[in-house]
Amino acid sequence: MRKLKTVELFLALGMATTVVGCGGATVTEEATPDTTAEAPAVVSEGGEGGEGGEGGEGGEGTEYSEGEQANADFQDQVSGADLLGALQEGGHVIYFRHAQTERDYADQADPNMDLNDCETQRKLNDVGIQQSKDIGAAFADKAIPVGDVITSDYCRAWQTADLAFGRHEKNSKLNFLPFEDYTDAQVEEMKANVTPLLTAVPESGQNTVIVGHDDIFEAATGIYPAPQGLAYVLTPDGAGSFELVANMLPEEWAGL
Repeated sequence: MRKLKTVELFLALGMATTVVGCGGATVTEEATPDTTAEAPAVVSEGGEGGEGGEGGEGGEGTEYSEGEQANADFQDQVSGADLLGALQEGGHVIYFRHAQTERDYADQADPNMDLNDCETQRKLNDVGIQQSKDIGAAFADKAIPVGDVITSDYCRAWQTADLAFGRHEKNSKLNFLPFEDYTDAQVEEMKANVTPLLTAVPESGQNTVIVGHDDIFEAATGIYPAPQGLAYVLTPDGAGSFELVANMLPEEWAGL
């Protein structure tokens, strides 16, 4: 067994990345880093399966893992008014890591955890509830169209979606495997599960919203999305690939 964020990942500073879907290769091309852009800080939070602890959904510590470094180094390809205009046109997948929870631990590895019982799982705290509502208000105010809203079976994911968008459709492919540490094969299984959702082209004029978890996204992209509530905007190309074009903190949506 080994921690997910110690997997050999493929992103590095100064690289604009197109990720190729199931079975494809990863293609990178050199780009000049935007030294004025601000990447989201990686905050040590405790662990969602180790969110700031070890393994599972997290593992932030005093030193960045490769996935955390990729998150810190990420440079938006589109931002500001250009990003808002692109989102208003539709055609994107917006992957949210669920909003902030009251405490972090590897509940997916807890034998007493029941996906049908929120009392056995981590819960959104007051900050996370407000983050979710603020995200939804910003989408409505900015007229960002939302088509499908897909979440994991975990309460913190579908509740984030409901508070933000008033609806959700659960998809178990966004769930953790029930371990705190993952083997290479298990990482590949999570990647295979989520990649079809990330590469699916939304209906014309709509954006697909996905609310999931950190390790699932990292398995597919090499990026560990921190902090909680962070979103990545992806543009599927219709041929099984997608481009990572921007990331957004919860409070940034209102300022687009």
